[in-house]
Amino acid sequence: VQLVESGGGLVQSGGSLRLSCAASGFPFRLYGMTWYRQAPGKERESVASIKSFSTSTRYADSVKGRFTVSRDNAKNTVYLQMDSLKPEDTAVYYCGRLTSWPVQADYWGQGTQVTVSS
Repeated sequence: VQLVESGGGLVQSGGSLRLSCAASGFPFRLYGMTWYRQAPGKERESVASIKSFSTSTRYADSVKGRFTVSRDNAKNTVYLQMDSLKPEDTAVYYCGRLTSWPVQADYWGQGTQVTVSS
């Protein structure tokens, strides 16, 4: 199993970023996927999850209405569109393969840094 995140970077408050997570080594279309984030000195936080055939999504209250999780099973990729970014969204973002809906995962990527300046 390999998960590789990309798309992080530095953005001003109010801006947007789209994260991608390319998956390989397992039947991607059969698994739900999730995004977590961890900021320095803070606990890891579940951000968004999506079921295997995009039949359902779940978001943390802190990102509802601003973030959108999606997937392309033909490309084995899950996305996190982040709009109206705030400085408190600054964190390392990780994608994970779900074993139990909506947040329990068994494999993680290496993470991608998102920094939102005020």
